[in-house]
Parts: sequence; structure tokens; C-alpha cells
Amino acid sequence: MGFAVKAGMMKTGSLADRLFVKFESRILSGEWQPGSRLPAQKDIASSEAVSRTVVREAVARLEAQGYAVARQGDGVFVADSARYRAFQVTRDEMADIGDVVLLLEMRLAFETEMAALAAMRRSMADVDAMQAALAHMRAVSADPAAAAEADAQFHLTIAKASKNPYFIRFCEFLGVRLVPPRELAFRADPGAGAQEYAGLVDAQHVAIVDAIARLDVEGARAAARRHMQESLARHIRLADGSHHAEPPIKD
Repeated sequence: MGFAVKAGMMKTGSLADRLFVKFESRILSGEWQPGSRLPAQKDIASSEAVSRTVVREAVARLEAQGYAVARQGDGVFVADSARYRAFQVTRDEMADIGDVVLLLEMRLAFETEMAALAAMRRSMADVDAMQAALAHMRAVSADPAAAAEADAQFHLTIAKASKNPYFIRFCEFLGVRLVPPRELAFRADPGAGAQEYAGLVDAQHVAIVDAIARLDVEGARAAARRHMQESLARHIRLADGSHHAEPPIKD
């Protein structure tokens, strides 16, 4: 059974992780209203059939992520701004292959349209910036951390060429989290060396830039989609515990 079906968008972490997700859902759905007091930890432990340690860990994560606030001697309450908490992608999530796949699915949607808009609106200065970003990526390809930063900056040049400030702000917010950790990519394709992987990514990036430079909207959309689909397929293989090639996803 493939990852997308098997996972069903459900996280399968520790008991504390799962309890946190349940709490988060109750807050975001409005079941637990801003300002309301959370049930006592002993009552949660009883109703959820978990230890109080698990409950404490889940509640601590609620507090750390701004969903809840503790009041000395009075208990833990849903934060007034909990339902409007800023979107975020944490470092821990980027270390989990399942979350990386989900983030790549999201990127598949916005990267394709961002590239299409860039092809529609780009200036020659934008194309020059993309070419410079590609050159920098090649120069630092042997350094995984620097390569990830350069990769994120390349995608930011496309966002800027789209002339849509929300694409720019979203890419700036995600930063290097736009780029799956390189060690995951190497685990997905253990036969490929760092330079071979860098060459594959470079060729895909060149195809995107070439289409944007030609003002080829559909070509840019297709090239960006192909780039994201291949990355997604690699990481799904890793999530499934298989290194066998999958057929390409058709447009």
C-alpha cells in the first residue's frame, strides 16, 4: 500500500504527539474556545487512557506553540489568539519523512503556478537573478547546508519574478525548509552520489529558468511540476521503504 493511502494524512508519532494533534484539532475546530480552561490532567489521562506524563508532554507542546497558556495555581487555558496562530513548519517536522512528503505535496501546488506567473511577468533582471542563483548553487554543491540555502534562494528568485508579494513572503518564511534535507534525498537514492544528485536538480532548475526566460507560461508550469513530482516520488519511495523506481506522474 503506498504512502499516500497508507498514511491517510495521519501522523503516527508517539502517544504525546497524537494527543497533541487531538488537542490542536479541538482548539482549531472551536470545540475548545479561546479563554476556556483545559480539563485537569488527571481527567484527560483517564479519558484518553494514557499516563499523566503523556498528557504533560502534549500540554507542554500546546503551550510551546502558542495554543495554550498556564496560569499559576489556576490551570491551563486556551490562548485568546490560538485559532489565529501563525502558520509554521518546525525543525522536528522537517526531520520526519512523512512531513517532508506532505510539504512537497503543498509545494507541488504553489511552485507550479508561481513559475507560470514568473514566465508571464518576469523582467530580464529577474532572469539574470535566476541564472546567478543557479551558478551559486553549482559553486556550493559539495556543501549540503550551503546547497540547501542556495536552493531556497533560487526558488525565491522565481517568487520575485512572479511579482506577487505573497509568493515572496511565503518563500521567505519557509526559507531552507523549502528544501528537503539532502540526507533524505541520498537515502531515497542510495546509488546516487552528491554530485550526481546536484546535476539532476540543476538540470531541472535550468529547464524551469529556460521556460521562464522564453515567456513560456505552460512550459514553466510543466517544468516546475516535473521538478516537484520527481522530488515527491523520491521521498515517497523512502517513506514506503522502497528504492524501486515509480512511473512518472503524468500532467
